[in-house]
Amino acid sequence: MKVLAAPICFNELKAIGQVVDRFPDGVVDKILVVDDGSDDGSAELVEGKGIEVLRMGERQGVGAAIRAVIRHAVAEGFDIIVILAGNDKDRPAEIPQLVAPIVEHGFDFVQGSRYQKGGEHGNMPLYRRLATGFIHPLLFSVVSGKRITDSTNGFRAIRLTCFEDERINMDQEWLNRYELEPYLFFKFIRLGYKVKEVAVSKIYPSREVAYTKMKPITGWWSILRPIVLLGLRIKK
Repeated sequence: MKVLAAPICFNELKAIGQVVDRFPDGVVDKILVVDDGSDDGSAELVEGKGIEVLRMGERQGVGAAIRAVIRHAVAEGFDIIVILAGNDKDRPAEIPQLVAPIVEHGFDFVQGSRYQKGGEHGNMPLYRRLATGFIHPLLFSVVSGKRITDSTNGFRAIRLTCFEDERINMDQEWLNRYELEPYLFFKFIRLGYKVKEVAVSKIYPSREVAYTKMKPITGWWSILRPIVLLGLRIKK
């Protein structure tokens, strides 16, 4: 199976170089950095390392960026896409742990979990630990009907043929920001696809380098909103 890895980047000049440098030789068939309108030279730095960049042109949101690279991967004939962060909090060397269940055991959606046995997390303040380790997974598990330990982790692998299913409607405008990630996870579970979590690392870089772009109120509502809207059947 052909595997495309897609780090999502917005103004990560201090981190994106380290992200692409972490990829072991041969771990994926192609790395494609998705640049969501950076104006700090992130895209140029990546291209200078010989890595292709999919430019969004202007900032549209992480959901729009993920949607664009999924469409690109399908058009280019890839079988699996691996999504990861562009701020160096995920470890590309762990990609085989995400891909193996798809290749070897027929899974469709493999979610990385920092909270499963063998996983690792670091440099997280208490409020973020509570939100990602307890509050969101609890709500997500209740609404989706499947016990999940790390519902906000964007480090995941997906079988691309699943997007032929018209019930997975990525093109809704409300999914342009953080909403698309929990939306996809929820839909794959509720539609009966084979989904599992595997242990991975999630080590946040220092604030001086590239901690997070998520804002405390609007960002967290963005990842909670799909649970509310899908759970109440307001959105599909």
